[in-house]
Amino acid sequence: MKSDRLLSLLLLLQTRGLVPATELAERLDVSVRTVYRDVEALSASGVPVYAERGRHGGIALLPGFRTDVTGLTADESRALFVLAAQGAHAALGLDRALGSALRKVMAALPEPHRPAAELTSRRILVDPDRWMRTPLPAVDLDVLNRAVFTDRRLRLRYRSSGAPAPKTYTVDPYGLVVKAGVWYLVADHRGEPRLFRADRVQRAELLDDPVRRREAAELAEVWEQLRRRVENRPAGVLVRARIRHDRLDRFLRLHGDRLTSPPGEPEGEWTEVDLAFPEAGDARPLLALGGSVEVLEPPEVRTLLAEAAVEVLALHADPL
Repeated sequence: MKSDRLLSLLLLLQTRGLVPATELAERLDVSVRTVYRDVEALSASGVPVYAERGRHGGIALLPGFRTDVTGLTADESRALFVLAAQGAHAALGLDRALGSALRKVMAALPEPHRPAAELTSRRILVDPDRWMRTPLPAVDLDVLNRAVFTDRRLRLRYRSSGAPAPKTYTVDPYGLVVKAGVWYLVADHRGEPRLFRADRVQRAELLDDPVRRREAAELAEVWEQLRRRVENRPAGVLVRARIRHDRLDRFLRLHGDRLTSPPGEPEGEWTEVDLAFPEAGDARPLLALGGSVEVLEPPEVRTLLAEAAVEVLALHADPL
């Protein structure tokens, strides 16, 4: 609707200052000509908006002009009170600020929208953590957070997964990402994008040097590149197994992220699945399901699990 677009245009100008017409057109998904028509409509309604011509020109509001209108629809109001990844605010020291901000938003909402927004906060809860996962260690994000927001380099003492000892890295941070309750620092190391798990950072030192990011690179695109790299890396060991039907749900909760394809069609009391593990030894947790899971191939994983089962049996067979 044109009224929604005009309000979006007004709020963009209020928060951004001078904005090129081409950028406004892209953000609002309209043509540049439509943007100028909307500017004329705002001006005719008494909004002090003007256009500057030239290479560095754009559209802006007169200095000092502010509007208190929120422009929130009923659904937008409700969306603000569905807080995914609530723990993220506490980790950044923003939980109290978040509560204060939401109270202010509630006070600014149109009266008809307030009951729905309040009810949403009481009826919808998003917990980002998976079931039966080992609790994550506490993470101190203070230094990482300061580096991100002051555009400074970091010196990290960091232990990579599987590494026998930590190493020192000097990195150029883009930002912080929380995924499934795990915090990551996205940064360049020697000009190449890297992911650093915050709970593996043993020491972080904020340097005086300004950050040296690659030109035009932004956090969202660097994260997407790294995410695809992790998800698309070749699996070290492919395992085919079969699971008893009555334990399939539990198996999927524990190992569903290892599946390379959906479970097969049931055959009798069994269902076959294909999984991927970085190394053969990483398949040992399958023993937790006892006789409800059988590895069919490869032979080396069957042998490894059989040897591990014999060790466990020997430990429990001898009386104390």
